[in-house]
Amino acid sequence: MTSVTGVVAVDVGGTFTDCVSFRDGSISVAKVATTPDQSDGVLEGVRRLVSRSMAAALLHGTTAATNALLERRGADTVLVTDPGFEDVIEIGRQDRPSLYDVFVDRSSPLVAREDRWGLDDPDLVARRVSERRPEAVAVALAYSFSDPSVEEAIADALAGSGIPVSLSHRVVGEFREFERTSTTVLNAYLQPRVGRYLQSLGEKIGDVAERLHVMRSSGGLMPVDEAAGLAAALLLSGPAGGVVAAAEMGRAHGYRSLITFDMGGTSTDVCRIDDGRPEIVYERAIDGYVCRMPSVGVHTVGAGGGSIAWLDQGGSLRVGPHSAGADPGPASYGNGGTEPTVTDAHVVLGRIDPAARLGGSLALHPALAEEALARLGGAMGMDPRRAAAGVLEVVEAHMERAIRRVSVEQGADPRRATLVSFGGAGGLHASALARRLDMAAVAIPPYGGVFSALGLLMAPPRTDVARSALVTDGQRFRQMADEVSRQVAADFAATHGAAPVSVERRVDMRYVGQAHEIPVPVADGEAFDAVVDRFHAMHRELNGFARPDDPVEAVTFRATAVGRAQLTWSDLPTVADGPIPEPRRRSVVFGGVEQTAAVWRRHDLPAGSEITGPAVIEEEVGTTVLAPGDRATVLPDGTIEVTW
Repeated sequence: MTSVTGVVAVDVGGTFTDCVSFRDGSISVAKVATTPDQSDGVLEGVRRLVSRSMAAALLHGTTAATNALLERRGADTVLVTDPGFEDVIEIGRQDRPSLYDVFVDRSSPLVAREDRWGLDDPDLVARRVSERRPEAVAVALAYSFSDPSVEEAIADALAGSGIPVSLSHRVVGEFREFERTSTTVLNAYLQPRVGRYLQSLGEKIGDVAERLHVMRSSGGLMPVDEAAGLAAALLLSGPAGGVVAAAEMGRAHGYRSLITFDMGGTSTDVCRIDDGRPEIVYERAIDGYVCRMPSVGVHTVGAGGGSIAWLDQGGSLRVGPHSAGADPGPASYGNGGTEPTVTDAHVVLGRIDPAARLGGSLALHPALAEEALARLGGAMGMDPRRAAAGVLEVVEAHMERAIRRVSVEQGADPRRATLVSFGGAGGLHASALARRLDMAAVAIPPYGGVFSALGLLMAPPRTDVARSALVTDGQRFRQMADEVSRQVAADFAATHGAAPVSVERRVDMRYVGQAHEIPVPVADGEAFDAVVDRFHAMHRELNGFARPDDPVEAVTFRATAVGRAQLTWSDLPTVADGPIPEPRRRSVVFGGVEQTAAVWRRHDLPAGSEITGPAVIEEEVGTTVLAPGDRATVLPDGTIEVTW
């Protein structure tokens, strides 16, 4: 009989699929190349870790929803809405995607004009759907957030069609018809493809894991059945894992302010964490499409290890957003890629060991990297090393702007923050980025190359509920807050089979007449006046002013129920003390000058080790580069803290 033990977490990236297992108090990791059908790579990674046993659960961070949207490979969808509201998703908020660039257009609607029907008669809707036979139906009536009866009647009329139906009051029960309609259309467009993927994965893992849970964009887990019907909640499924793990690490180390820096093969994700709590946003645009669902406040740029370096028509050096991906990958992978990438630049400069095997198995071909950078450099009148240094300078400028986006542009000072660097390529750039922004320090956590997968183990089961109601008096405020809290606790119990460990509350508030709100934390049973005072203080902090004499209204009540995670930071194994081993030596280029750098294997460094750059710290799932003047210390939990 097969033994059932431990939990496996798998996060799918653009280049690699990262896998982590926690069993009997120990951590095991694996990296496999991401496959065209993500489930094949997931299954390969799980089998590497569970061997002849079976995991109790597989926790999964996926880019299936994101890829389907970016590649426009969603379902043939029709939209059912009120007469006169058919063009809401095309009109939007009448803002421009780029204020000063008249050549930038909005993304085309996911539903064609002839497939947007102004109907509120369930029987008529059923007849039209029967004639049209779309792959998915989105139903978004203007006032369903307060009265969902007609949407439910339409769903009942379509129940026998076999076509997935997304109802706006279930997807996002909030006011504002454009945002709610856009999110419902997104969900309907993605649901069939994502559902098929998750169903296929669930069937394939039957002999290696008992159950499957999926990471949602807000940083919590949900069962696969719920995830299959709420595809729009998975659009940031992958990046959320690293943010969760970084928040756990920050609380364990007492870091007040963190900025996460997750650099993989295709993109870089950054997010701000204050006092151990990741920033959660309740609306974001993904490739031009508004999604009104809670998600970690991640900002993504197309800058990763596989990002391709190229020259524009004016001869200027550009890096990304196009990526070589996993196949063919960077030129140095030897899989047929010929265009120079960020990874190739690191190989040419000696920062990545030319003799390394990435992920423990992928051998590099440094001569191919040299040829790729030589071609690029020749077009610029540079040798390969200068071209490689230019590639790193350009990509770091992109990433610096991303960090400023989640800090300076939101009123937060990056100089007070620690940069938490992870992802397969994060440690190669962390020190340079933190220095550019005069940040306090860099923290390279253990298992940094698979950190988003580790974060899945630290993510709790989670359920979110939101209800809109315009409230200006204390009694109604308390009533709505209690109702939403009871609802989220009941929904959590129904979904996860247990009571939540905790329930958090927030209320979107604004001055009467304002068009935008601020999510304000609310304690259990807290009086309306106290919450209003907190709103004034937050408004002043975010916008530079407050109007304490103006009336305030609550517009949307939110509650989040969370359970217990599989793993906490304190469960991670610690690093033993001992003498520092003698390093190897390798020539590495810094600032255009070739220098001899000390090279260590990370798992050989005991707690308390102190290292001064130039140096390189290597592990199977990543590389950390210490520039001249950097000082690194290995903490008891294995975190490498870098200062200068």
